[in-house]
Amino acid sequence: MSRVTLRRIERGEPSVTMGAYLSAIDAVGLQLELRDPQASLATSGAAGLPDRVRLVDFPQLKRLAWQLQGVDDVSPADALNLYERNWRHIDPSSMEAAERALLQALVDQLGGGRLLV
Repeated sequence: MSRVTLRRIERGEPSVTMGAYLSAIDAVGLQLELRDPQASLATSGAAGLPDRVRLVDFPQLKRLAWQLQGVDDVSPADALNLYERNWRHIDPSSMEAAERALLQALVDQLGGGRLLV
């Protein structure tokens, strides 16, 4: 691959071929995974997500929900909204495995595969 092509990839120029992008991805040791977010929603539905997310079970989420007085649980959509709006207050390295799994499930099933932070 030429330097010019690599520079065009880095700048995100639309004229670069997909093959060049795949070569660059492979060169840095990554794999590209294409998936249809709508298909995963259709097949899984809300499987894996509770009807309500108990705040006491997820310490980082509980910290984010400090302003919700008298609330013990939130909907999955509200939980994802709390994570996204207040991400700057979270230390991801201190999240417990269960909370990371919840967040990933929320992102996959409600966020279209992306955490908007």
